[in-house]
Amino acid sequence: MHSARKIQKIKKFATALAVLALAAIFISLGLWQLDRARELSASLKAEPIQDQRIYNLADLTSPQGSLPVGAFGKTVATSGHYIANYKAPNQIGADGKVADWEVALLQVDTESAILVLRGLWSERFTEPAIVMANQVEITGVIYPSQFEDRAANTPSQISRLDSSLLTSTSEFQLYDGFISATSENTRVGEASRTRIAIALPKGGTPGYYWQHISYVVIWWFMAILVLWAPFYKRRDEQAEAS
Repeated sequence: MHSARKIQKIKKFATALAVLALAAIFISLGLWQLDRARELSASLKAEPIQDQRIYNLADLTSPQGSLPVGAFGKTVATSGHYIANYKAPNQIGADGKVADWEVALLQVDTESAILVLRGLWSERFTEPAIVMANQVEITGVIYPSQFEDRAANTPSQISRLDSSLLTSTSEFQLYDGFISATSENTRVGEASRTRIAIALPKGGTPGYYWQHISYVVIWWFMAILVLWAPFYKRRDEQAEAS
C-alpha cells in the first residue's frame, strides 16, 4: 500500500515536471517571437546607416531561415543563372511611381535560389545577351519579402515579391527576401537597363511585426492549455467518481 502511494506520488511529480517544462518551452518561444517583433520594429523606425560594403549573399543569410533584420538594405553580391521569369504588376518604387516589374529566380547553387528584381517589365527585352543559360554576376540591395498582394498569381506572374509563393512549384530551397539588382554582368559585359530604387518601410507597423505577435499569442495560449490540462483532467475524474 505504501509502495503504491509512493509510486503515485512519483507519477504526479513527474507529470508536474513535464507540464512545467512544456509550459516553460512555450513561454520561452513566445518571448523569442516577442523579441523578434521588437527587433524588427526598432530596425524599421531607426535611421538607416549607410553601409558601403558589398557582402557575399551567404555571409548575410541562408535559404534555411528568414532574412535577418540586420541584413535589410545591405548590398550583396552573388552569381548564378536565371531559371524562371515573372511579372510583378502594380509595384511602387521609392519615387512613388506605379509600374510593372520584372522579377527572376536566380539559381545560386545546385540546391538554392533567390528572387531578383531586374528592372521594369517593359524593358525585359532590352538585354537579349542575358538568357537562362548564361552565368550572371549580380550586385544589388537585399530586402525583406513583401506581404501585400498587388495582383493575382499565375504561372507567369506573382502577386508580390515573396519567394514563399513559389515553394509549391520550385524544387529549390528558396531564400527569404529578394535582391533589387543594381548591376548584372556576364562574360560579354554589364547589362544596361533602368534599375529600380526601393525604400525600406518606415514607421507604421509592418505585416511581419503582427505575424510575430500572433506567434506570441499562440505560444502563450499553448502554455496556458498545458498548465490547465491537469486540473481539467482532475475535475473530470472527480465528476466520474461522484
